[in-house]
Amino acid sequence: MKPRFRWFRAVLILIVLIVAAILMAGWWLLAGSRAQLDGKQSVVGLGHAVTIHRDALGTATMTGQSRDDIAYALGYVHAQERFFPMDLMRRMAAGELSELVGPVALDTDIGHRRQRLRAVAETAYAALPASEKHALDMYRDGVNAGLAHLRERPWEYLLLRTQPQPWRSEDTMLVIGAMYLDLNGDGRNRRKLQITQMHAVMPGSMVNFLLSPDPNWEAPLKGDVSPSPTIPGADVYDLRHLGAQTDASKLVYTAASAVDVGYPGSNSFAVAGNLTHSGSAMLANDMHLGLRVPDIWFRARLRYPDPTAPNGQRDVVGVTLPGTPALVVGSNGQIAWGFTNTYGDWMDWVRVLRDPHDTSRYKVPEGWARIEKHDEVIHIKGAPPHHLEVEDTRWGPILANDTDGTPLALSWIGNQPHGYNLAMMQLEHTTNVSAALDLAPTLGMPPQNLLVADSTGHIGWTVATNSIPLRSGFDPQAPADGSQPHTGWTGWATPSQYPRIENPTDGRLWTANNRAVGGDDLALLGNGGQDLGARAQQIRDDLHARADFGPGNMLDIQLDDHALFLTRWQQLLQQTLSGVSDPALDQLRQLTAAWRNEAAPDSVDYRLVHAFREEVHKRVLAPFAAQIRRRFPDFEWPGPGNQEAAVWVMIQQQPVNLLDPAYHDWHALLLQAAHNVADTLGQQPDGLAARTWGEVNHADIDHPLSRALPAFVGRMLNMPDDELHGDHNMPRVAAPGFGASERLDVAPGHEDEGILEMPGGQSDNPLSPFYGAGHEDWVNGRPTPLRPGNDQHTLTLEPASG
Repeated sequence: MKPRFRWFRAVLILIVLIVAAILMAGWWLLAGSRAQLDGKQSVVGLGHAVTIHRDALGTATMTGQSRDDIAYALGYVHAQERFFPMDLMRRMAAGELSELVGPVALDTDIGHRRQRLRAVAETAYAALPASEKHALDMYRDGVNAGLAHLRERPWEYLLLRTQPQPWRSEDTMLVIGAMYLDLNGDGRNRRKLQITQMHAVMPGSMVNFLLSPDPNWEAPLKGDVSPSPTIPGADVYDLRHLGAQTDASKLVYTAASAVDVGYPGSNSFAVAGNLTHSGSAMLANDMHLGLRVPDIWFRARLRYPDPTAPNGQRDVVGVTLPGTPALVVGSNGQIAWGFTNTYGDWMDWVRVLRDPHDTSRYKVPEGWARIEKHDEVIHIKGAPPHHLEVEDTRWGPILANDTDGTPLALSWIGNQPHGYNLAMMQLEHTTNVSAALDLAPTLGMPPQNLLVADSTGHIGWTVATNSIPLRSGFDPQAPADGSQPHTGWTGWATPSQYPRIENPTDGRLWTANNRAVGGDDLALLGNGGQDLGARAQQIRDDLHARADFGPGNMLDIQLDDHALFLTRWQQLLQQTLSGVSDPALDQLRQLTAAWRNEAAPDSVDYRLVHAFREEVHKRVLAPFAAQIRRRFPDFEWPGPGNQEAAVWVMIQQQPVNLLDPAYHDWHALLLQAAHNVADTLGQQPDGLAARTWGEVNHADIDHPLSRALPAFVGRMLNMPDDELHGDHNMPRVAAPGFGASERLDVAPGHEDEGILEMPGGQSDNPLSPFYGAGHEDWVNGRPTPLRPGNDQHTLTLEPASG
């Protein structure tokens, strides 16, 4: 062998050995951060031993002698399986992400640090009852013990080259704060700013029309549907006159679509025992959130002594939220409970009238008050700290300006320490629907529709939160003048003021982020952008289509992807194309003529009709958005509601005063929308016939750090990009990175027949057998048992001696 070939072979062997050594070292480090699944572990702070069994999905079944010991064990397991996601949640709420990941998170941190939720969390923790403080402290000790007992720190910290920081008791309050941010529009109150911008440009009747609810889709639990929207006449608003002032070419809607945006929400519904095979009431709940790897929830079964439970042993099963010791939704054998976001009105702007001679003061009813200034220091990995001055008032931090430039302070329940506690944990040992509804007004959490079913056949609904603000002296859709007496928030609603429904005569309840009530109850809760109602209506009608319910029937409703909402749009498209002689539109007409009425991955007709609706919305709303953006360039349509009612009424009645001057009549607008669908989608590979719904509606469920790694590595961390059934305005909500974060179906007392599906898996470690476990069942809607399966692993935590 020639010397140069021997040299080449030696170098090649050396490279292979180096690569192998790197891979082995990486595997060793990654394996070192896997949770301990078997054996015994001595821990400090535990009262009595806790046994932790895991099944094939990684569901943790914890058996202990007290709920406090269970809290410790839950913290231990959460830390070993999920510490990095827990850390992200507390840091996101506190505005401390930059300290972990660097300048890329600075803008996010600035927005959240203005709320000063770290200070809110500390104050909230200090005010907790002693029993809740003790539970939090036990959970904290369990988290830190679990983290310390990993052979290596969680792998994300190796990648980020940093050390995880210990868990503090008040960090659980921050996790609750993260949920407030997620469920309350990031605490920015953008919707009301947008409405204020609309009022500054348009007559009030025009704004009210554009934001009208749609009575065709509403499905309240009580109260009437809204009246049909009334179109303002030409004497109120006339787009034709705007042509003399505005170049029609500028009346183009260029922002992101105003339709079908994924906002955090949920479905929940229940049927009474007289409609079920077992005689127990049944409950279904799927909470719609942004999806990631691993899932936000953690499957668990908790068993501990409780004299109020059957046989004196409490047995609770459902999902927990890592970062907290509570079981969030589930069943305890006597009641089952679930949540959906209310989209009530939980924040208001207050005008801050500064003293022109001393801008550090602002006017209040009794005279002047001093603005409190805070120097918030945001630490940034790899960069100097960022100093942020936060100006605070008695109403909240100053975060925006009114349309006339006046500073606006935000009153928000999420920055009130009053709105944080662990009273939710009492649901675990609540024995009936009435008691659960009584408990709801004490829960310190983001306001949610609470649906409860019990083992004796009863069902009920109310709002779960201890923070429903009472308002006085102002229109909640506009900023309040805080300088005036008796104006603004005057206190909190008492339990007797909470709306409540118990055992409705038809034996059915449903919520889906829609308007649930009317009249005085609606005035109390307000409208923070409630859902259109098509999803709720479809669930309601599905419930009424059956007279008896057994195992699996509730899941059938959760998986309903029938396209009832888009049916009228399919009919409109066919009417628009009828009689039109245009070869460019022939295929569009043919592909949408036979309506499958299903948001299935292989559906071409659904994709095309969906696109047509979006194009029509853009064109109808374009001139209104353009007029507002002339004064407010950052304007976006208020969400999470939409303008379906106004758009549909305009299409049906075709008022010439509200037609974009770019079109000579309404048919021309509809025809142009159809042309755009045919042209845009037809130019893609294989033409219109290949444009399936699954092509755009496929899973994008990623690990938070996958994009920071080489693509081939990152892809291995993410869930498969499966094509998904479903859409937003139907029970089976699904979008690329958004959808049902769990699907729960259960009759309390019959948990062995219950179902719990979850995307993304239990564990955060790619080498864990539970990484992504159960995800495929979630994609395909295959029932996954609620109760854990056979034990695969057993770990016992024992109190350290001495």
